[in-house]
Amino acid sequence: MSHGYDYDLLCIGSGPAGQRGAVQAAKLGKRAAVVERGRVVGGVCVATGTIPSKTFREAVLSLNGRAGFGRAGQGAGPVIRPTAEGLFARVAEVEQRQRDIIEDQLQRNEVTVFKGEARFIDPHTVAVTSNEASSVVTAAHILIAVGTIPAPPPGVATAPDLVVTSDELLRLTRLPRRLAVVGAGVIGIEYAAMFAALGIDVTVIDKRDRPLEFLDREIVDELLSQMRNCDVTFRLGEEVEQLEIVEGPPRRVVMRLQSGKRLVSELVLFCAGRQGATAQLNLPAAGLTPDERGRLTVDRQYRTAVPHIVAAGDVIGFPSLATTSAEQGRLAACVTFGVEADPMASHFPIGIYAIPEISMVGEPEHELTIRRVPYETGRARYREIARGHILGDDSGLLKMLFHREDRRLLGVHVIGTSATELIHIGQAVLGLGGGLDYFLTTAFNYPTLAECYKVAALDAHNKLSA
Repeated sequence: MSHGYDYDLLCIGSGPAGQRGAVQAAKLGKRAAVVERGRVVGGVCVATGTIPSKTFREAVLSLNGRAGFGRAGQGAGPVIRPTAEGLFARVAEVEQRQRDIIEDQLQRNEVTVFKGEARFIDPHTVAVTSNEASSVVTAAHILIAVGTIPAPPPGVATAPDLVVTSDELLRLTRLPRRLAVVGAGVIGIEYAAMFAALGIDVTVIDKRDRPLEFLDREIVDELLSQMRNCDVTFRLGEEVEQLEIVEGPPRRVVMRLQSGKRLVSELVLFCAGRQGATAQLNLPAAGLTPDERGRLTVDRQYRTAVPHIVAAGDVIGFPSLATTSAEQGRLAACVTFGVEADPMASHFPIGIYAIPEISMVGEPEHELTIRRVPYETGRARYREIARGHILGDDSGLLKMLFHREDRRLLGVHVIGTSATELIHIGQAVLGLGGGLDYFLTTAFNYPTLAECYKVAALDAHNKLSA
């Protein structure tokens, strides 16, 4: 126990990294506390990010009555437009349930929770200020897990129901008929697909020629094709030069692109990047300097330039996933107190919760090509699988990549219903060093989407035997 300090570990932020770090410290017999600047615990993950966005997606899919491969109400008479209130009611319910779970977990592990804005006074001392009270807390070790915030729209402030970031989107009071999404990253693509599935005209603008460049290109091409079938318009290689709010009536947003194009929309969702939420921390007082995007640099053990201060989660950058953030927070706590722990596995899954959803683990084809790794592909279409027919998903695809020489599994890429669940079979085989022979000799429940692994393996085997 660290004497002379209020706590052994103080976690700034109660999202996945801060929560898991505090609980791990408590389980090691340490005095742990978290600081949360929001009204409730859970951080961005519960308040505006992972939980609300994925719950909103499920509400959209429920409205569609199937896997979302078409627009809401399509083919069954006139489109019945849902209300924002109706869609967001389920979001609020799930958010509250997740907060209750996190609060209960922290309480059971005797982790103290401070509500307010954290600000360093010195490397071991943090002031916590809220509208109700203020306090000063000292700690032998500090975990910075404040996450990120959306980068602000250039040249114009956010305006309710007109120009919003992902933080404000799910507080809309009405649904637009036309939506412009600036930024074709993960968040932009996810929301573009969700709103398109509601029958809303969506335009996606991005200065890059290809979105989601870290994913397998065949899978991305399939996603864009399906989104275009839902009338999503992509303006790639374009950049917004100016946003102007026109009071109307009706009120609307006019966007001028650098190419000279002029677009008009009822709502603009700006999601072109995120930055570390470190501006209010007074990091110089702790001896730390963030990068130009507010993020902190850490070593492989999550230590910052100040030995007793660690950082984890989105604030340290890639991969910026809730699941990896949680594991980083746990490992940072272990490192802090000298407890040996296996490092996080290098093969972690990535999920994109668009409609349809995408998931991957391992390497995409273009990276193997660049590295000149000899590989073969095996593909399975959902339309070849009985479960795909049952679900009404005839456009899903699972692709596996195998080394041509030793037949090791190198990567799995999926687009379609339950892709983010299906990927874990491939993740396990990849992590255990398995390959083609496993899939050829094992049996999968029938009818399940897992059968795609058998079909894709047979496809790869036929190619390797030719």
